[in-house]
Amino acid sequence: MIRKLLNEDIDRVADIWLKTNLKAHYFITNQYWKSNYELVKEMMLQSEVYVFEADKMIQGFVGLNDEYIEGIFVSDEMQSCGIGKFLLDYIKDKKERLQLNVYQKNARAISFYQREGFIIQCEGLDEATGEKEYTMLWKRK
Repeated sequence: MIRKLLNEDIDRVADIWLKTNLKAHYFITNQYWKSNYELVKEMMLQSEVYVFEADKMIQGFVGLNDEYIEGIFVSDEMQSCGIGKFLLDYIKDKKERLQLNVYQKNARAISFYQREGFIIQCEGLDEATGEKEYTMLWKRK
């Protein structure tokens, strides 16, 4: 089931955020993610966040800022089970277009988004990490 983030969900959601970033972005120091942990928790509580819950346990979430996807995160044990696609389809139903940035070294995420109809618009640099990234766009047909 997908629902909006509640205040009491924040620790579980932030835990998924941290573990997923540490694993997927091995090319960025662990300290970068850990030092942003508390800030991200605060930001999530003020953002448009939808969680995927199964058996009363949150297994993934998506964060939005208008038409910009801040990220889709799925717990380690539930990755490749369709939760990311389920969350993405949920927000595609709500928006005419979606945009996101993804690190060029995160080939798995790039493949996922391309499979889901996103196209690479341009390439840039994430100033905070010094890593190259793509801006990707999806539009409703």
